[in-house]
Amino acid sequence: MKPLSKSHPLEIGAAYIRVSTDDQTELSPDAQARVIMDSAKADGFIIPKEFIFIEKKGISGRKAENRPEFQRMIAIAKSQKPAPFSRLYLWKFSRFARNQEESTFYKGILRKKCGIEIKSVSEPIMEGMFGRLIETIIEWFDEYYSINLSGEVLRGMTEKALRSGYQATPCLGYLAVGEGKPFIIDEKYYPVVEYIFQAYYSGKDMNAIAREANQYGFRSRRSNFFDRRSICRILTNRFYIGEVNWNGITFQGTHETRPSVCSIFHDVQKRIESEYRPVNRRDVSSTSHWLSGLLKCSTCGGSLGFNRSNDQKKRPDFFQCWKYAKGIHPDSCSISARIAEKAVLDSLQKVISTEVVEYEYIRKTDQAVKGEEIAFQETMARMEIKERRIREAYENEIDTLEEYKQNKLRLKMEREELEVNFAQVREKAASAPESVPDKAELLRRISAVYEIVSNPDIDYETKGNVLRGVVKKIVFDRKSSLFSFYYYIS
Repeated sequence: MKPLSKSHPLEIGAAYIRVSTDDQTELSPDAQARVIMDSAKADGFIIPKEFIFIEKKGISGRKAENRPEFQRMIAIAKSQKPAPFSRLYLWKFSRFARNQEESTFYKGILRKKCGIEIKSVSEPIMEGMFGRLIETIIEWFDEYYSINLSGEVLRGMTEKALRSGYQATPCLGYLAVGEGKPFIIDEKYYPVVEYIFQAYYSGKDMNAIAREANQYGFRSRRSNFFDRRSICRILTNRFYIGEVNWNGITFQGTHETRPSVCSIFHDVQKRIESEYRPVNRRDVSSTSHWLSGLLKCSTCGGSLGFNRSNDQKKRPDFFQCWKYAKGIHPDSCSISARIAEKAVLDSLQKVISTEVVEYEYIRKTDQAVKGEEIAFQETMARMEIKERRIREAYENEIDTLEEYKQNKLRLKMEREELEVNFAQVREKAASAPESVPDKAELLRRISAVYEIVSNPDIDYETKGNVLRGVVKKIVFDRKSSLFSFYYYIS
């Protein structure tokens, strides 16, 4: 790349800047920008402020899709012809990409499609095929360095853990101080941990603790609402009694712990083991109910899960909103199974006796059309692969521009023909005469469903299947204790 003469008008350039988190000798963004600007000026280029693309600190160069400024730079380069800038300046080629496949792909776009040169100000190379070869070797080395670095980092972290070094993200109630030193207690959030342990030790269950913690305005380590799972993770985290675990390596830490948690930790574990011991599949399947999946919460729209009671005299089987069961839902939405069953039977019987019912007609999916749709989607997916391959063949200089244009035109014609054929199939199916079941047919079906659902000798699975043939969903409003039935026919 030869610099322009002083008499030649200034050309427009661009700069892409990204700071590597693993290179201790890396220039800062400002320093990179300064060196790039000086190099561009010497070449007879000017770089406007809007064409300086700087990634936020800490963004990896491994994947281009995760770099917003890089994607914005590519989009601007492709936005018009000719491209709004004619040369892209980098501090190093590794700033462009540390993935050789992506580097080749995006450089092909800039060079071949947009006519943009790419220059590394710290790695000057000659023009022509030898210069391109050197550039490719640099890219290969950068990718090897990146892959090798991840392995070295893992080995270093493992060695650090074996030497009792602290490196994991601190759990709720602790702060990291760096350099592998023991974490320190965060006085602002450790009281939340103490509250959780003391509340569970005093007899409250995890769901109740989660709801109360959310009401008090407490939040998790990542500022999320608490649920049963996050409460359980805190209660079973042995870091609070001094043990440190990283990637399977465990050691006795030297960080501060407090009696308010340590003194009750083992009693808490005993209660968790007794109340939340694993159940086998037979126990789980025995709790299914023919209304499972049909009952919905009026507040959040979530399903009411079936719960089998261990003491039918104290509390019969019941349905409960799953979000409340996880500690997310603020109010309880529950109903006993017996009352829910009676409400369903009463609704079916009322429809049969009065012949009054509001319902929705749901058109059946034509299986032939469904099969054609699946085949069409699979063919289009294969077409996208072909299109990507011919583009790569051109960008890698395997095919000429003329060959690329011919292949692209051929695939375009195939795609259009497929779209037209599938549109005709759908249009034919939509215009086909359809026999729509009337209200009398729905009433007949409801009557048959009632006979099956009200029979105590018929299994839950059969009852659930036939009921779903006429009922889309059942919404329960806990505050008014009312059920809303949504009937349908197809």
